[in-house]
Amino acid sequence: MAHDNEARDLTLTIGREELRVRGIYETLSIANDFLAGLLFLVGSILFFRESTMFVATWLFVLGSVLFVARPTIRLARRVHLGRVAPASAGETARDF
Repeated sequence: MAHDNEARDLTLTIGREELRVRGIYETLSIANDFLAGLLFLVGSILFFRESTMFVATWLFVLGSVLFVARPTIRLARRVHLGRVAPASAGETARDF
């Protein structure tokens, strides 16, 4: 059984602006997730002492805000890509 590799080839055309937009939002998403995790980690450690519980609670609140910010970043990315490259704005395989 012979395979026709040419029939399976896929050519994607992505413009420079689209790649830049994708890179910016991916970096923003990674930084957001890292900061949220860091706030929760430090908050968890601060909960071991009663004297630092107030600060720990605020770190949990700020971490929660960052977790809520993640879908906002994804939505902003989709809207921005819709303006730059309307044909690929609905692509979800690389949503972060």
